[in-house]
Amino acid sequence: MTTVILGGAGRTGSRILDRLTAAAHPVRPASRRSGFDWDDPSTWRGALRGATAAYVCFTPDLALPGVPETMGTLGRLAATEGVERLVLLSGRGEEGARASETALRGGSVPRTVLRCSWFQQNFSEHFLTGPVRRGRLRLPAPDVPEAFVDLDDVVDAAVVALTRAVPEDATYELSGPELLTFAQAAALISGVSGRTVTFEAVDVPSFVRDLAVDGVPAEEAEPLAHLFMDILDGRNASLADGIERLLGRPASPFRTYARRAAASGAWS
Repeated sequence: MTTVILGGAGRTGSRILDRLTAAAHPVRPASRRSGFDWDDPSTWRGALRGATAAYVCFTPDLALPGVPETMGTLGRLAATEGVERLVLLSGRGEEGARASETALRGGSVPRTVLRCSWFQQNFSEHFLTGPVRRGRLRLPAPDVPEAFVDLDDVVDAAVVALTRAVPEDATYELSGPELLTFAQAAALISGVSGRTVTFEAVDVPSFVRDLAVDGVPAEEAEPLAHLFMDILDGRNASLADGIERLLGRPASPFRTYARRAAASGAWS
């Protein structure tokens, strides 16, 4: 059984690759580095050829216009190439992503959907790293509670979905074990990192300017801002049991992640 990772150079894909490789499971990544391009469907068939399972991580986001059509094409192609299961990374509370989830069923390949809350690692491995180092989280949203999920929990869940004996056609919602506002998350980071970090709700232009300091272009920051304005309204202020159902253990708390990130020097 060979697994292909569509998005193999990303934060989840690279971790899945490491875990499957360590377990001597046949796996190969597919990314721009290997010639795979989401914007060029002619590169997809080669990536899927010979695979029995595929992990699907679409960037920048499943909720963007035109992505359901992309997922529909991928689902049909996967069926043609003999893929037996698909595992899709999705987002909690993103109505636009629901259409992409449904479209991926186009080829009737069993697919497991992992709907995730905000990754804890967004504060240390993604667009919030710079703001944390500057001591101010600036987001175009109110200080709503979120169930931040550990990226490593998500990856472990994806590995189970990719390798379990029987392919599933199911949806799991993944979250951390507690609800925290962004101000509370900032306070926890402050407590373990030795630096003062605060939260500030800002408008879209201010958010875009802040990310520009870290080299994030406006054409990437603006869609993020509007997505955050849409989903950061309290709709995900609830805990989910997907981690427990897939892994048989509790989800990892934010404080454990923050201590680990601080010890690694992520915010130094």
